Amino acid sequence: MHQRAFLILLALLAGNAALLASVAAPMQNPNYTETALHQSQITITAGTAEGTIYDRNFKPLVNQQTQYYAFVKPSESSIPEILHHTKEMTPILKAIKTGKPFCCQVDTAFSDHPDIIILELPERYSENPPAQHLLGYTLEHTGITGLEADYDNILRKYEDSASVIYTVDALGNLLPGAEPIIHPAEAENAGVVTTLDAEIQHICENQNIQKGAIVVMHPESGDILAMASFPDYTPQNLGTAISSQDSPLINRCLYAYNVGSIFKLMTCATAYTQGLKSYLAECTGSTEIRNQIFRCHKLDGHGLLDMKQAVTASCNTYFVQLSTLLHPALMRETAQNFGFGTIIPLTHSIISSAGTLPGIRDLNRPAEMANFCFGQGLLTATPLQITQMTCGIANNGNMPIARLIRGITDNGQDLNAEESAPRYAKALKRNAAYFLQNLMIAAINENPNSKAVPDTVFAAGKTSTAQTGRYDENGIEYCHAWITGYFPIDHPQYAVTVLVEDGGYGNDAAAPVFKNIADQITALK
Repeated sequence: MHQRAFLILLALLAGNAALLASVAAPMQNPNYTETALHQSQITITAGTAEGTIYDRNFKPLVNQQTQYYAFVKPSESSIPEILHHTKEMTPILKAIKTGKPFCCQVDTAFSDHPDIIILELPERYSENPPAQHLLGYTLEHTGITGLEADYDNILRKYEDSASVIYTVDALGNLLPGAEPIIHPAEAENAGVVTTLDAEIQHICENQNIQKGAIVVMHPESGDILAMASFPDYTPQNLGTAISSQDSPLINRCLYAYNVGSIFKLMTCATAYTQGLKSYLAECTGSTEIRNQIFRCHKLDGHGLLDMKQAVTASCNTYFVQLSTLLHPALMRETAQNFGFGTIIPLTHSIISSAGTLPGIRDLNRPAEMANFCFGQGLLTATPLQITQMTCGIANNGNMPIARLIRGITDNGQDLNAEESAPRYAKALKRNAAYFLQNLMIAAINENPNSKAVPDTVFAAGKTSTAQTGRYDENGIEYCHAWITGYFPIDHPQYAVTVLVEDGGYGNDAAAPVFKNIADQITALK
C-alpha cells in the first residue's frame, strides 16, 4: 500500500514540477524583497509533549519512546527525500498543491537536507507500557484513570508541542533567506515520581500468570517497588479489554480475595500474645467443633505438632483446635493492627479495598472462629494488604503504610521538595515479630517439598491454598494460590506477595513465581 502511494506521489511530483519550480523561483528573485515588506509568520506544530510519570530512579514509565517529525519546506528535492521516510501522504499532497511548508511523522532522527528539520517528541505509551493499571490512560490529552487522572493538573500543566516558525510575505509565500525558528518540545521533563522500580516492575510483569497479582514492597519504608495485575491491557486495546471475560481493567492487587493459610501468621501472633507459642496438638486428619467437621489436607493426619511444624505443614486441624483457646477480640485486634479490614489509599483514585474482617459477633461463633484462624470463612484481603502485613513482620513489628508517590519534579532529575518520611503502625511487639519470622523461615526452608526456595538468596515465606466456594463443571473447587514472603532474611529489602487467581495449590502455582522473582531481583545487584 505504501509503495503504491509512493508511486502515485512520484507521478504527481512529475506533473507538478512546474509548481514546485514556481515555489522556488521567487526565492531567487532580487525583486522579491519588495513583496516582503508585509511579512508575517506561520507556525507548524507537531504532537503534544506532556509531563512524565517516573519510577523511583527517574526512569520514565511513560514517554519512553521517541517519535520523529519532519518539518518540510517543499521543493523539487525535499519532497522526494521525505517520501522515503514517511507513510503520511496527505500533508505531502497538500504541499504539492499549495507550496506551503508541512509536517509529517518520519522514521529517522536525521536529515542533511537544508529544507528539512527533524524534531523529537515523546510517544506517550509504548506498545507494552509498564504498570498500566497504575498509570491509567488519557483521552484527548486528559487523564481518565489512574495516575494520569489523579495528577492531570501536573502532567498537563506544562504540555508543549514541537514547532517551527516560518517567515512569509503577505501572500503567504516563504521568504528567501529567512531562517526558520525552531522550538523543540520541552514539557515532558516535569512530572510525577513514583516509588516503583522499573526493573523490578518488568520482572514481575513477565511472570507466567494468566490471572492474578504480584506486589513488591520495601519492608522498612513501605515503598511499593512493583505492582503487576494479570491480565494486563494497553490504551490501544481498551475495547477488547472492556469486553474480555477475564476483566483485565481490574487491578487485582487492590481487589479482595479469600486468603487461606497465609492468615495463620496472625493466629500465631495472637497465640504468642496469649502465651500459647508452645501449644501442641494432635492432627488425626480431622477435628470437630460444635458438630462441624474440619478436615486436614493430609487425610491420615500429621500426628503431634508444635506451632512451627503446623505452619510448615500448613495443618488446618492444628489451627482449628488452637482457635478454641484464643480470645476472639484479641484475634480480631491483631488482624486489625496489621491492616486487615482497612482501606489503603495510595492516591485519590488508587485505593486498596478494605476486604472483609469478621466482627466480634461472628467470631463468637466457634465454627466461624475456627475458619478465621486458618484464613477461611468471611475473611478476605487484597494482595497489597497481605504484602503490608509481611512488611510488618519483616520490619520487626513496625508495619509501614504502603506508599506509591515520592513527589513532583520540574526537571526530571530532582524532587521539588523533600519527600515525606515513612509512616508506621505498631502492629506487634518485636519478640513476637521475631517469632513469626522464624515460622516463615521454617515454612519454606524446612519443608522438603517447598517450591519457593530461591537459588541465590535466603528467603522466608508462607503459602496458601484458599478455598472459594466455587466449583467447576466437574465439581472441583476453585482455589486461589498465594504466597507471601521476604528476602534476604538477615536484612529484608523486599516483601513479595503472589496471587494466582483460581490457580490451585499455593506451592504449585504461586511458590515457583516467588522463587523466580527473588532470584531475578537478586541478580540485578
